Amino acid sequence: MSYQPIWNGRSGYGGRKHTLRNILLILLALGVLFFAALEVYIGVHSRTTGEKTGPGPQVMVIFGCKVETWGPSVLLQDRLDTALDYLENHPDMKIVVTGGKGDDEHMSEAQCMYNYLTAHGVNGENIYLEPRSRNTWQNVNYPLDLMGEVGVSVSAATGETEGLNPGGDVLLVSSGFHLARIKLLWARAGGTGEPSTLAAPVSHRPSAVRMFFREPLALVKSFVFDW
Repeated sequence: MSYQPIWNGRSGYGGRKHTLRNILLILLALGVLFFAALEVYIGVHSRTTGEKTGPGPQVMVIFGCKVETWGPSVLLQDRLDTALDYLENHPDMKIVVTGGKGDDEHMSEAQCMYNYLTAHGVNGENIYLEPRSRNTWQNVNYPLDLMGEVGVSVSAATGETEGLNPGGDVLLVSSGFHLARIKLLWARAGGTGEPSTLAAPVSHRPSAVRMFFREPLALVKSFVFDW
């Protein structure tokens, strides 16, 4: 009589492989759910907020984006045009443009924004440049310095040093997908009060698709590392 073993090595290996596959599927499902939750969070914060019947915010902060050889990129122009629409009814508003010069840019994003705004009729004496920042964390911190939370501000047109009343209401202007991260970092950096937001559309479709996948990862990175 021959003896047939109930278990063999192959069956055990197959069972372990099946268990490992199930674990990987569970981790994948959890990852998809986490990504979806981040997208919902970004979407909730991607709208214009803080519309008021009173005087409204006193300072507008416009966040920079890529500068091309011919001028602002499509994403940056979307932000600037959105700001211009708002400024039509608030012509005396103080404005901070924030963004440094990248290795592939011929001028700082702040300077490019200043040039665009003044070319479209904005009074240059109301614009303050922050031309040093290289990422969103610096985009938030350096304007706070300019507004007097740590230091002072310098008018781009006159060169005069003056304060920007940091205790006043602030309007943050950027692409809608960017606002959730900005608001998170603004509160973390010590910005006073709850800032209003002005959401710019994203008219460049490839950028919209790219940011759909990139921004959740950037939000996690900022949450963990930007302090």
